[in-house]
Amino acid sequence: MSTATTASPPQRAPELLGQTVVVIGGSAGIGLETARRARAEGANLVLTARNPERLRQVATELDALRSATFDATDPASLERFFRELPAPVDHVMVTAGRPTYGRLLDMDLAQVRRSVEEHLVMAIQIARHAASTLRPGGTLLFMGGTGGRRPAIGIGLASTMTAALPALTANLALELAPIRVNLIAAGFVDTPLSASFLGDALEDRRSQLRATLPIRRVVGPADVASVAVHIMVNTALTGATYDIDGGQQFVAA
Repeated sequence: MSTATTASPPQRAPELLGQTVVVIGGSAGIGLETARRARAEGANLVLTARNPERLRQVATELDALRSATFDATDPASLERFFRELPAPVDHVMVTAGRPTYGRLLDMDLAQVRRSVEEHLVMAIQIARHAASTLRPGGTLLFMGGTGGRRPAIGIGLASTMTAALPALTANLALELAPIRVNLIAAGFVDTPLSASFLGDALEDRRSQLRATLPIRRVVGPADVASVAVHIMVNTALTGATYDIDGGQQFVAA
């Protein structure tokens, strides 16, 4: 008579053990889920956000190394944050900012300038600070989108940013090397930000996406977070844009 034994699955080491991950915009949505996943992989966290109460709660939940409340579009606050950051750090992810919608010809020019500053100018400012903060081989990771690749009235400014960010990412990857620079381009992601845009139409949008996306489900923040952590871990990745939209750009969704 023999006794059967069940082999235990091999234990893998946490992939970010001992590394420091900075998430700018880390108190909600994609930034929060990325922070959670990075922490689960052994990373030390530095989190920033504009909402002090929410940031305090998240920093406590994830036992963050440190946190800072400021508006990332403010150059002085951004400079002070990086100056006071214990260097070097291993990865910086930027999820701050939100898309601007409306007809281009109807927009106030001050609004247009703010949107450009929130996306392109802020990205360049962060890259300048990251040059002296990130260790060689570390990651600077931006968030963009795929929805603006299909022109439509009302998304002209978002579409422009969608086209510009991959080019900016590729050029920064050359200038900042051996620091790695990458971009995640997401479609609709079920986050509090999406809910704030859609309001009462949120559930209808979810149902539409479940019916039309090739993956037959809605993309969530955890889906994007898994891509973000993979990019941090895989040291062969730089200068590229990684789409995660469940196939949204290929269907009329």
